[in-house]
Amino acid sequence: MTVNAVLPGPTRSEGLGRYVKAAAKAQGVTEEAIEQQFLTQMRPTSLIKRFATTEEVANMVVYVCSQQASATTGAALRVDGGVVRFIA
Repeated sequence: MTVNAVLPGPTRSEGLGRYVKAAAKAQGVTEEAIEQQFLTQMRPTSLIKRFATTEEVANMVVYVCSQQASATTGAALRVDGGVVRFIA
């Protein structure tokens, strides 16, 4: 038996869409402006400079459920675009 965890980072998803829509309405700006604001704030900590897609996260899940990952266990696999957290 194998046990692994897939840890998604900022992902373009329905949840993010709801957040963006609500924030845009609250701030009286476009949804695109909210997405740009979020990306600008996370840019210094993200290597790919964009949101991951749900398909990219799903691909990792498919991999760890496949026979190809049969020797991988106890792993925490980040799908976060290389987000780096700084300790100040």
